[in-house]
Amino acid sequence: MPSRRGDPNQMSFLQHLDELRVRLLRCAIVLGAAFLAAWPVSGWVYDLLVAPVKEALPPGVALAYTGVSDPFMLYMKVSLFTAIVVGLPYALMEFWLFVAPGLYARERRLAIPFVAGATLFFLIGAWFAHGVIVPYTCRYFIDLGTEAGFQPVITIREVLGFVLQLVLATGAVFELPVVIFFLTRVGIVTPAFLWHYFGYSFFAIWLLAALITPPDVFSMMMVGFPMTGLYLLGILVSWIFLPRPKPAPAPSPSPPA
Repeated sequence: MPSRRGDPNQMSFLQHLDELRVRLLRCAIVLGAAFLAAWPVSGWVYDLLVAPVKEALPPGVALAYTGVSDPFMLYMKVSLFTAIVVGLPYALMEFWLFVAPGLYARERRLAIPFVAGATLFFLIGAWFAHGVIVPYTCRYFIDLGTEAGFQPVITIREVLGFVLQLVLATGAVFELPVVIFFLTRVGIVTPAFLWHYFGYSFFAIWLLAALITPPDVFSMMMVGFPMTGLYLLGILVSWIFLPRPKPAPAPSPSPPA
């Protein structure tokens, strides 16, 4: 395998692909190992994920399933979700090592802050979705149906898909400041560029918020406002970490005549 510390300009396109293949294979192995390790605790993780939904159900109503294999597939999905979360730091490190040869030496030292920051922002986004968005939306929709006199029959497949969609999507969008940090360091964006296109970004943020949340205004606002704040935080991050040219040395004074 080509050295990851080598000059990327001296590597052919096929060598880049080979290195990418090796790193993706390593991530797949880590993901598989984490999946097997997560299987014994998948029941506990499932109970944690769906706790807000169970609290919103009317008394005496339990979650149901309609397919014989639904419980098995449920624990498979929960184990995969757990493996993704646990293996995220390793996957981020492999990504950084893949792009590191194209960075300056001082930028390569930012690997640990990058991995730690990206993992932290993902976990904050996942916590925000699970602790704020999921409880509100479940309570709102279930109460709406109960007040109309409907009997809720909610399946475990529907609940898990709903929770995982919100948790993973919100965790991903909370990576925005980290993405802006990376794009700034490689010279793709600048604070001025981000501020100039704030209007377009504002529209895209709220469109994304509408797509990843249930179809009610308050849920969209609970995602849209934090995302807008994260974009503004990203502008500040870009300004802090923007590479600045070193000042030219002052000319030495000429000797007296």
